[in-house]
Amino acid sequence: MAKISSPLALLFIMLSSIMINHVASSKTWCIATLIATNAQLQANINFACSQGVDCRPIQPGGSCFIPNNLANHASFVMNSYYQTHGRTNQACSFKNTGTFAATDPSFGKCVYAS
Repeated sequence: MAKISSPLALLFIMLSSIMINHVASSKTWCIATLIATNAQLQANINFACSQGVDCRPIQPGGSCFIPNNLANHASFVMNSYYQTHGRTNQACSFKNTGTFAATDPSFGKCVYAS
């Protein structure tokens, strides 16, 4: 095992370890970009719902139906897909219409998985 002789090197290793653990444990959500078109948003909903995502919350009477708009509905199912498909960049791509949020987008009774 290599000997660490510099106090700065030891400090760097300790801080790097802390940052790696912080990044690995930080929560992220996948949401629709602001520039996604309605057609793209609807395609994202159709895709995610066809891949086993529970889309009942965005149906009338569901916890995420209100506000009743494509951006909110797409963001909810895109995040559900992302969370259940490995939380990878690819799982949030949606042909470049998905982006990451570091702040929980949940609101009211509409709870986004994390």
